[in-house]
Amino acid sequence: MENSIYSKSDTEKIIARIHSLTTENKAIWGVMNVDQMVKHCIAAVEVAYGEKEVEVKWMMRLLGRLVKNKIFNSDFQQNSPTAKEFVFSGSYDLEASKLILIEKYSRFSNEGKEAIAVMKHPFWGKMTYEDWDKLMWKHIDHHLRQFGA
Repeated sequence: MENSIYSKSDTEKIIARIHSLTTENKAIWGVMNVDQMVKHCIAAVEVAYGEKEVEVKWMMRLLGRLVKNKIFNSDFQQNSPTAKEFVFSGSYDLEASKLILIEKYSRFSNEGKEAIAVMKHPFWGKMTYEDWDKLMWKHIDHHLRQFGA
């Protein structure tokens, strides 16, 4: 069985990995530092809750819909491009950001599918609860692995 954002035990494993992050964690790939990555993950989760809007040009929306199944059913590639709303270039309080990410990510297992307010992703298009499960799990796992957590 695959890991799930809706599972309390799977979420506890993710939380432990988030807690393990320190300013000493360096990226194995990519350009973000650890505090920027945590802010990036917060923003991605906020899309599912309808708390963050992302502007995606029509050509990119079309691309997202065309590659969605392939991407959702494989490992995320390193150094993939991201929307400008998910790019954080400043310095951020890592410990405070980790707590926000834990609180927001935990909503999936605490509230279940009811936590998700958006069923049409700005890039990927029409989403099911299973799509959100795959996307959110793979995304956070990808970035925690990026920093060795």
